[in-house]
Parts: sequence; structure tokens; C-alpha cells
Amino acid sequence: MKLKTLYNSYCIVIAAAIMLTYSCNPKNSNKAITVSTSQTSVAKIIKKAASSYQDTLTIQTQAAIFYQPDSLQLLKIKAQSDSTYYDGSMHEYFYQMHTARITIQKTWPQLYIIESKKYRYLLFIKKDGAKQCVDLDKKNDPFGLLVFDTKKDAQVADMMNLETDISFYLQQ
Repeated sequence: MKLKTLYNSYCIVIAAAIMLTYSCNPKNSNKAITVSTSQTSVAKIIKKAASSYQDTLTIQTQAAIFYQPDSLQLLKIKAQSDSTYYDGSMHEYFYQMHTARITIQKTWPQLYIIESKKYRYLLFIKKDGAKQCVDLDKKNDPFGLLVFDTKKDAQVADMMNLETDISFYLQQ
């Protein structure tokens, strides 16, 4: 038993020494600069391109609305973005939205899933007749999710924290 403990301690010390050596290696300092430079280019995307459509989608029921750019808007976003950042973002958005749809279908089957690709405006009509209009051009995220309960205003849901966000929103 003592031999196994000694071996585990030895492995931990070696792993720590390797990590320390690797982190102090001058070759890696250039990688850190490259990463920060790459992050600087990501910050250059200041404003989402305007939608090609001016239509309004009216929602009068409990729903989860996935919004995304239309094809022309997506081309404009791609043109103003770093290609590595763009490709990574599109991959991330695709899987976030895919996972969110599955989670909503399993956890909240009463929420009607709506896709909004060819609409600029979302008009939410509550049970009491009050209206809320959301201009998707003013949302800087090209892809996203809004949740609507007919008793209150629609709210953006974080797809990475979906279960908590929607549960909290619906229980308020």
C-alpha cells in the first residue's frame, strides 16, 4: 500500500514538473500572444449586420423562439468576421441550438418551438392584450433563444444555462 502511495506521489511530482517546465518554455509565450491577438480580432465584430427582411412574427402562445440570421445577413456577418472565429462560432451555435431544442422538448413539452429565420421583428401578445415587440437587429447575438409565457414579457434564455433560465422564468 505504501509503495502505491509513493508511486502516486512520484507521478504527481513528475506531472507538476512537466507542466511547470512547459508553462515556462519561451516557445509557449508566443502562443499566448497569438491567442490574445486572435481574441483582439474577435472583438472587432462590433455590430450584427442588419436583416434582409422587415417582416414581423406574431406569437400568442407559450413558446421557445430560436432566432438566427437570414442567408444574406449571415454572408455579411461572415464578411466582417475572422474566418477562424466565424467557423468556430457557427459550430458552437449549431450544437447549442440542437441541444437546447432536445432539452426543451423533453423538459417543457408545453412550449411550442418556433424558428425565426426570415423575420426581423417578434411581436409577443400576452393574455391581457399587452404587446411586446423585439427588434432582432438590436440583439447583437446572431443566434439566440427567447422564451415567452403569455403572462409576462419574453426573455432571452442562455442556451448554456437553459434548464435554470427557463425554469426560473416559468416559475416567476
